[in-house]
This record gives sequence, C-alpha cells and structure tokens, in this order.
Amino acid sequence: MTSPAITPRDLYDRIRSGDVSVLDVRDRDEFDAWHVDGPGVTAAHVPYMQFVSAQVAGDPAALVPDELDEPIVAVCGVGEASDEVAAMLREAGVDAVNLAGGMDAWGDLVVAHDLGGVVQYERPSSGCLSYLLADGDEAAVVDPLAAASERYAEDAADRGLDVRWAVDTHVHADHFSGVRALAAETDAEPVLPAGATERGLDYDATLLADGDALSIGGRDLVARHAPGHTTELVVFEWGDAVLTADCLFLDGVGRPDLEDADRARELAGRQYDTLHDSIFAYPDDERVLPGHVEATTPLADDGFARNLGAVRESLAVADLSREAFVDALTTDLPPRPANYEAIVATNLGRREIDEGTLELERGPNNCAVSST
Repeated sequence: MTSPAITPRDLYDRIRSGDVSVLDVRDRDEFDAWHVDGPGVTAAHVPYMQFVSAQVAGDPAALVPDELDEPIVAVCGVGEASDEVAAMLREAGVDAVNLAGGMDAWGDLVVAHDLGGVVQYERPSSGCLSYLLADGDEAAVVDPLAAASERYAEDAADRGLDVRWAVDTHVHADHFSGVRALAAETDAEPVLPAGATERGLDYDATLLADGDALSIGGRDLVARHAPGHTTELVVFEWGDAVLTADCLFLDGVGRPDLEDADRARELAGRQYDTLHDSIFAYPDDERVLPGHVEATTPLADDGFARNLGAVRESLAVADLSREAFVDALTTDLPPRPANYEAIVATNLGRREIDEGTLELERGPNNCAVSST
C-alpha cells in the first residue's frame, strides 16, 4: 500500500507558508514527547492500530479528528505505518499524504537561511541554530551539529571557503556537537570557551577567554564571557551582530539548570547579571543571532534575527528584579532534553559518536525558558 508522499523540506515549506494539519499515528507517549510543530500547525494523535481496525469496519475517515482540515499529512516514526494510513484515508475520500521517512527524516532536516554574509542553519525539529561566518576566503562554523558536519563542509567548499575554526559557544546538553566531526572534515581547529576545561573537556582545542578573538579573513570574531545558562558560555561579536547562543533567544532565555540543577538559582542570578550588564549594553540596533528558536517563532525574510531593542521589549523577564528573574527561571521548568547527561559527556570528549549515538538527541530541545 503506497500513498503520495512529501519530503521533510516540503513539510517545512508548507508550515512556513500557512496552516498545516498533521495526523501522528505513533504511540501516544512518542507523540506527547515530540511531534511536528510550528506556526499554524495543528497536530493530532490517532494510533496506527485504530486505523487498522477501522479499515476492517470500512470507515477509517471517521477517525480523523475534527480539528484537522484537509489536506492532512500523516506521520509516524519512519514513514511506513503513516504511508498505510494515508492510503486508507485517500481510499475513503480524504486528501492525505505521507511524510516520507517519518519523524526520523524530520529530525535530520537542516534548512539554510542567507542572512547576508552569514548563513544561518535551522534544524526545525529541535530549533537548533548554527552559523557559517565568512570573510574573504576564510570561515568559521559556530555551534555545528554533528549530524550536519558534512553539510557545513560542502556548503563552505561550494562557496570557495576554507573553514579555519569549528566553534562551540558552550558545552551543549541538547544535541551532539559537530566541532570534532567538522574539524575532521575540513582540518578546522576545534574551539571552545576556556571554562570548558572545568566542565571536564577531554580533547585538545583552542580555548577562548573573555575578549579573545578568532581571525577570519580580515575580521575578528570576538568572544565575550556570558555565564548563566552554563558557567563557561560565551557569546560572539561579529560586526553589527551578536551571536547570543543560549544566553538570549528571540523569545526567551536559556534555562539555568542543565549544568548543575543544585546551582540553578545561582546560575539564574548570573544569567540576570550577564543580560543586564553585558548583552543589553549593546546598541538597540545590534542584530541578535540566537542559538535556538521556538517552533512557533515567525520566520522573517532574512531568517531568525532581530534587533536587540525589539528582542528586549518582547521579553517579559527583561524588566523583572533580579530576585523575580531568578524565580521565573527556576520555577515550573519543562523536562530536561532527552539523554542530556550522555550528550554532555559525549560533547566533552568522554564518549565517541556513532550512528546509534545520534539517535539519543531525537526529540524536543527544551533548552529555553519562554518569556513572551
């Protein structure tokens, strides 16, 4: 049984251009943990076996939830069960298509946005953002994903760029770092904040302290220590832009409990100090290039970027007192990213990455505290 299919990129384009109805036929716990989301997405869950039973009774269309409008995109883990469901629905007169490759393929999708001199890479399934920065014929990649290391190398080669630096802004807890994989692909130098050694970094890398710079062509990428989300995190100055990593997002700030839950209030206080003493000191027209984005964040013509003044105005936590800010960042937090302890250990060089390892990062990001 085969039905018409769309690719993950097709689905992404539909989501970014209008309303989309998604019918997820996986088990309930899988749907609750992680499903297709985005502006205008209505996602509903009906398990595959209910459709199998309904086919015997002859009315699978009756299972389609009322909130879903046609056309409907059927989704499962790898695109097989959902293919059957989409075919059943089409036979019953419902306009339905299958997501080819299912959630596995959705998790692999990386979309590039040209920000004018900067390429921003978005992973829609998790909201992770990474950056290719270039000047002349030299480049750096900031916060690369291990799963996309070949993509960065190919894009740089297509642009005639020599990737000099593979850079992490901090020790990530939500995804596997591509710093070492990209260095192997391109001979780039791995770069991390100096504080990563105190987190237990176990491989050789160039370490950046506050004010240190990486030379890219005729320009400098300047590191500024910005503790809070983690103790070692740095943001980067690049021309009129600040790569704010997990310190500041377009619609929230980084959560403070992933490095050490027992120190969450202390780190939340440091996050407050970083924002008010450092980040908000930049001019209002400075461009914020964040490390993550919410699934529902609108996509502008030039990707996910916004002037600092607009970001600050939209953040409810920006005007809180220090104590209230700490309370807001440490109360009713969402679940931590799946397998975050194993991901941190791997990103410190204590474990190796293989194809099976990459499966551990599947799922929602959960690195942000929403503020809008």
